[in-house]
Amino acid sequence: MSAPRTVIVTGGSRGLGQGIVQSFLDAGDRVATCSRSETDAVRAWQSDPQYADRFLFREADLADREQSTQFVKDVLTEWKSVDVLINNAGVARDGILALFSDEDTDTVIDLNLKATIHVTRQVVRNMLVHGGGRIVNISSIVGLTGYRGLTVYGATKAALDGFTRALARELGSRKVTVNSIASGYLRTEMSHGLDGGQLDQIVRRTPAGRLGEPADIARAIDFLVDPRNDWITGQVLVVDGGLTA
Repeated sequence: MSAPRTVIVTGGSRGLGQGIVQSFLDAGDRVATCSRSETDAVRAWQSDPQYADRFLFREADLADREQSTQFVKDVLTEWKSVDVLINNAGVARDGILALFSDEDTDTVIDLNLKATIHVTRQVVRNMLVHGGGRIVNISSIVGLTGYRGLTVYGATKAALDGFTRALARELGSRKVTVNSIASGYLRTEMSHGLDGGQLDQIVRRTPAGRLGEPADIARAIDFLVDPRNDWITGQVLVVDGGLTA
């Protein structure tokens, strides 16, 4: 069995993030995650003896620079280095742009984009010192194709893909790969705002005939962070059941 990796998954307390955290824990890795509050999933991991020395959680709002910085410091204090960073934390606000508030605009950009850049900058410094690593940014098909009512959200996700490509060029010679996963519609709380008719329409338009599950994304992440996949970088892997095919 390979040595356990140290993994940071931002926004890992529920939904897709929860599935990603569980996947790495199941693989025997050490996992640190954060969110603005504890959830039942976090409490279950904290109380499970098999994860006693392999799970770290901090309450943190990553849009707050001080809290974001402290979270990464806590991980490095505990485990010294980071092998894998999964930038999953994000928020969606829907509404047509003409009626979209400045407050909602700031909320989406601050967490989805600015917080991701800030966390990544801190982790990259550690990866460079320790000789490499893997970074995966969770973007969205909304950033690829555009969806009515999701202009600001789509802009942040498209920006993440641009960030991925540029950072991959910066870090490629230093054994750090950087990729994005453009996720389709998943059966998580992020899709709960859609009514039954909307969800049925999405399923009908999806060649795979179903919504995605967190495990679908976790398997794609597992592929991208495999130590053997050191020649895949700067890519946006679409995982959407064929919806954008």
